[in-house]
Amino acid sequence: MAVIHRTTMVPTKMELLASWLPSRAWYRGANQADLRKAGGFRLDDPEGEVGIEFLAVTDRSGARPCTYHVPLTYRGSPLPQAGDALVGTSEHGVLGTRWVYDATRDPVAVAQIVALLTGKARPQAQNESNAPDSSVTVRSADMLSLAKGFGIAREESVCTDIPVGDRTVRVHRVLQGSEPAAAGYVVAPWRLADGTRVSGVFIELAA
Repeated sequence: MAVIHRTTMVPTKMELLASWLPSRAWYRGANQADLRKAGGFRLDDPEGEVGIEFLAVTDRSGARPCTYHVPLTYRGSPLPQAGDALVGTSEHGVLGTRWVYDATRDPVAVAQIVALLTGKARPQAQNESNAPDSSVTVRSADMLSLAKGFGIAREESVCTDIPVGDRTVRVHRVLQGSEPAAAGYVVAPWRLADGTRVSGVFIELAA
């Protein structure tokens, strides 16, 4: 199980994302994001090496607040051949330098997303160690498999699609309070800019 350390990161996650988000195809705000943490959950790496977080952040830089889903991985060394997926580096108060990546391009994270969607992994609380997150709802999809590997993630206007075998795992980027319609999905809560708690689809199998 991952251990949550009560410590500092310099720069912070919000500072890293404020510069990185405007480069994304699905970003709708100004050139420099104005971010607040809105929610999320984690998954454990079975090897205990890679931190995996599904972060919801609300940006107030545009005409109206918009909440984004930003899956991240945290590594103790660079991920080979993944420089274009690097969000940035940060100094962790306990673990030292951490390389922060877009999780949709990280093989450890993709494997655990598939495990989550097939009932082999459990969502974990974002801010507590060894604590399953009962607020996250998962509908399993038995037909999904990594037996044939996965392809390069494709960024769309509101999502990122990851080819997995002959299926597509869709990571929603612009979060909306909506009901799932797919055969397999992950629904989680977050808080709007005014503090209202809503839930919507974070991840699903594309039709």
